[in-house]
Amino acid sequence: MKRGTSGVNALIAIDKPCGMTSHDVVSRVRRYIGEGRVGHAGTLDPDASGVLVVGIGQGTRLMGLLTLDRKGYEAVIEFGSETDTCDASGEVVSTSPVPRELSDTTQAAAYLSTLVGPCEQVPPNYSAISVGGRRSYERARAGEDFELPARRVEILSSSLISVDAHVGEGGAASVSWRCSFVVSKGCYIRSIARDMGRDLGCGAHLSALGRTSSGDIDLDSCHTLDEIAEAGVDGIVALALDPVAALGLPVRRLSADEVGPASCGRRLCLGSIEGDRMPADGDSVCLLTPDRLLAGVWHVEGRHLVSSVNFACGISGVRA
Repeated sequence: MKRGTSGVNALIAIDKPCGMTSHDVVSRVRRYIGEGRVGHAGTLDPDASGVLVVGIGQGTRLMGLLTLDRKGYEAVIEFGSETDTCDASGEVVSTSPVPRELSDTTQAAAYLSTLVGPCEQVPPNYSAISVGGRRSYERARAGEDFELPARRVEILSSSLISVDAHVGEGGAASVSWRCSFVVSKGCYIRSIARDMGRDLGCGAHLSALGRTSSGDIDLDSCHTLDEIAEAGVDGIVALALDPVAALGLPVRRLSADEVGPASCGRRLCLGSIEGDRMPADGDSVCLLTPDRLLAGVWHVEGRHLVSSVNFACGISGVRA
């Protein structure tokens, strides 16, 4: 099948495996569905697994509209060494003995609780942040000596799952913490690991990472790449996310007579809005066709709805 002719317009949540880039996942989906228009929201590092939201066809136009500012992670932080990438893929730049108290679960849990709140965080040099038209990781790989500016982020929750501690060769202690984090957009778990090691005086790096949620989309909503391949173009819509639920917006259902004018972007009367509250001026609303396709995201102007984004073919997967 020629790419770009699948006719599928949907959102899919994929449980990205370790060892693949987010772009690798997009390429797989393109091949499985026969659709050239595939994109993702919220890049995951190759060594990380977990929730990756993918748009197919006109679903790619939803990427910038999704509210995925809050992300959840399960991370393993290994103490005793810091790496240049802040994770296990990098070169060790320093090592230190691990204090015995880091093996204590009570102290570990108490320390993690102190991380909650807004903070200034320096991103890892090995990141995709663009500086002067060049990716930061390109500068780092070229051996340039630099530090990225700190950015304001927030750790919304930080808790201990378990402590793994044992004595290795020569009596040296090996300690790692399995932690759960919920963080704001732009927060790097690798930087949290690096900063914890520096604060606790023994160095640390991220040794494993899984994204457990992106916005309100969690692992229970995800499918494996094997499931996507098995579904193919004919079955992929059955695996799709509900785009209305993903957007979290109130709904305006179109009558059969309104579908044509709406597709042309003509102003509509506000009509009956489904949701927890009546939207105010400027608020966004999902427009649904009678056959339960997302026709567009419009906004309120007085007693009318005005087009912000229209989806001519409609986004599939609406459950309500």
